[in-house]
Amino acid sequence: MKLKILVGTMTGTAESVAQSIQMDCTDLAASIEVQSMDGLSVAVFDAQGEAEEDLLYLICCATHGSGDVPDNASDLYDSLDLEPRYLGHVRYGVIALGDQCYPDTFCGGGKKFDARLLDLGAQRIGELCCLDASSGIDTEAEAVRWCRQWLAQQP
Repeated sequence: MKLKILVGTMTGTAESVAQSIQMDCTDLAASIEVQSMDGLSVAVFDAQGEAEEDLLYLICCATHGSGDVPDNASDLYDSLDLEPRYLGHVRYGVIALGDQCYPDTFCGGGKKFDARLLDLGAQRIGELCCLDASSGIDTEAEAVRWCRQWLAQQP
């Protein structure tokens, strides 16, 4: 299985989380690629020669403003509406970062991607991992712990 982590970030925290996963989970995937969402479109979910059943996506997305996706993720998020296509072949998980000081918009960026992908027929594997920046937890360590359990459950 190959894992592609798509990163939406404003301050670099989601990127640090993705890089920690890339370094610490190599024993659970044939390869782990981290890719910034900058300039991406729905075409990122085209398998491009990969066996679709061997490719797993992980959306690692911060929350910005009033529960929005980060600026670097807006092109990809918008293209899911502007260029809609059936994504039934896409298997994915979500690590959403947010701050529970804002309960109405907590982890909104990741949750928005999740809802949009589900609407297009993509298959979410497992539950969302919602990480709270205000809780004092080590977000990188918590994300790695979650991801190791998540990956271990994959066929």
